[in-house]
Amino acid sequence: MSPREFDPFGILQLLVDHRVRFVIIGGFGAGLHGSPALTGDLDICYDRRADNLDHLGAVTAALHATLRVADQEEGVAFPLDAQALRLGDSFTLWTDLGPLDILATPSGTAGFDDLVQGAQEFDVGEGLVVRVASIDDIIRMKRASGREKDAAHIAALQVVQQLESPHGS
Repeated sequence: MSPREFDPFGILQLLVDHRVRFVIIGGFGAGLHGSPALTGDLDICYDRRADNLDHLGAVTAALHATLRVADQEEGVAFPLDAQALRLGDSFTLWTDLGPLDILATPSGTAGFDDLVQGAQEFDVGEGLVVRVASIDDIIRMKRASGREKDAAHIAALQVVQQLESPHGS
């Protein structure tokens, strides 16, 4: 399966339609907060409760998800059902609607229950309402990942954070 053009809103609609409990993280989440950094995939942190794994497994099946492997346009077939999700933690996927990364415990966090506490709801268009990790939490995850590419994202998020602060500090 060749990945199609990136359609994060289509992926989000499927997640919401299937009642998946998740929080948007990563570059897409940062962008929703106003960061100018561009991203080519959608990162989510998902709730590991059994019913949610069933819902998420149904979404990955509907999206014909395959494991994303470095330097390969084609994904590796892998049955990403509730059992696989229960046994794993983080998966990078190609889907019919583009790249999707699903993480149970992103770097620097204790997972969904940790992130949902500070998450904000965003209407991303046409009444589609999703939860997005707070700027503080996105910065925390990016710091914990220790990747060079995240330094610029952190700086941009700190500017957005200052602009959103009631005192500008």
